[in-house]
Amino acid sequence: MKKSLFFLLLLSLIVGCKSTAGKISDTTTTASEYGTQEDQMKYYFTGTGNEPFWGIKMGNENIEFTSIISGKEKLVFPATEAIKAMDANVKMYKVSNEISTATITIQQLECQNSMSGVISPYKVSVEIKNNSELTFTKLSGCGNYNTDYRLHDIWVLEELNGFKVFVTDFQKELPRIEINSSENKFMGYGGCNAISGSVFYEKDVLRFSKVAATMMACAPGNKEDQFTKALQSTTTYSIGDNRLTLSNPSGKLLVFRKVD
Repeated sequence: MKKSLFFLLLLSLIVGCKSTAGKISDTTTTASEYGTQEDQMKYYFTGTGNEPFWGIKMGNENIEFTSIISGKEKLVFPATEAIKAMDANVKMYKVSNEISTATITIQQLECQNSMSGVISPYKVSVEIKNNSELTFTKLSGCGNYNTDYRLHDIWVLEELNGFKVFVTDFQKELPRIEINSSENKFMGYGGCNAISGSVFYEKDVLRFSKVAATMMACAPGNKEDQFTKALQSTTTYSIGDNRLTLSNPSGKLLVFRKVD
């Protein structure tokens, strides 16, 4: 009898531990997913390098450098504006704090990780030293801009070049785009033909490129050409109130409503 009671007590403890572990696991997963989105919003660019291992995260509030280099394990600098090259997509950031000084250069140039072989679209170089040192440590690596995860959705057109659109402006339904922010691609419907293409994203810059469409003949008056032209003219964006607004220096081009 005593053995039976002991067995039942042990079984209940095991079940209870499993239940608690499951709850902890669920909470951890949720926090991790939230943290990923929060990190993408906090830091717009991430770079890494090897031999020695180092990493950099660039945000609107601060720039965080980490490494295995003695005295430079973690350094945080105030955010600063980029110094831009006139004839190439190269940005330079000169930063300093009470401990260290650094120059960070980001160049749009295909870069291969020396260990994993992964190809990234940007080359990153960092020259860094503690203020007590005479010479800079020079590091090189690869990086990516973190595309705004809020773009990852399905958007249906509401306005084109400042005017509200209607189904009668197109073939059967309103144009829409579905953006995949993790792969920097989009697909959708232009108002007559299926469309697809690439998304180019940098801090404060959004472009739709390599736009391809099926070859269906469109009815007279269809505004698909105006839509695709405006899409390819986009350089900036804003998101709010379930709306995605695409613009360029000339003004607002397109307004979409979130539907998913």
